[in-house]
Amino acid sequence: MKIWNEIWDYVKMIIIVVVVVLVVNNVVLINAKIPSESMENTIMTGDRIFGFRMAYGLNFDFFGKHISHKTKDPERFDIIIFKFPDDESQLFIKRLIGLPGETVEIRDGKVYINGSDEPLDDSFVPEVPTGNYGPYTVPENSYFMLGDNREYSRDSRFWQNTFVSFDEIVGKAIVRYYPSIKLLK
Repeated sequence: MKIWNEIWDYVKMIIIVVVVVLVVNNVVLINAKIPSESMENTIMTGDRIFGFRMAYGLNFDFFGKHISHKTKDPERFDIIIFKFPDDESQLFIKRLIGLPGETVEIRDGKVYINGSDEPLDDSFVPEVPTGNYGPYTVPENSYFMLGDNREYSRDSRFWQNTFVSFDEIVGKAIVRYYPSIKLLK
């Protein structure tokens, strides 16, 4: 009888560990490997990062049902992990540039919001981008995303579904942990 009690204790411990790991992985954190150069030099190809799934509230799938409750709005320049609007089976990571209701225009590679004469800060962009795109008016509850490495990024400028809705956001990238630790901003 004693052996069965010990076995049952181990089984309970394993069940608790599995449940905790599933909750952390599906509700709290996301682990991602960066497959492309679109966010260089902020995040390099092959880097591994953690994202915080609850950065903007609850936004996850639970047994086929989507649960979404926004507690905080994403902010301009946040690095966001999201379901690719043209194929939600893929996860993308880009920098949030345009907020709901704003008009985003790119002139000579510089980003302008709502017709401003002053471009957005692009100090995180590794090389001077080129090209003219837009204007794009961001719908309610949606966002316009760009990669930091603009010349090599497949982002909102090129997607069939230009904008990322709040429901497609998986989390906010918070830290690169491989090959070295770096807080992401």
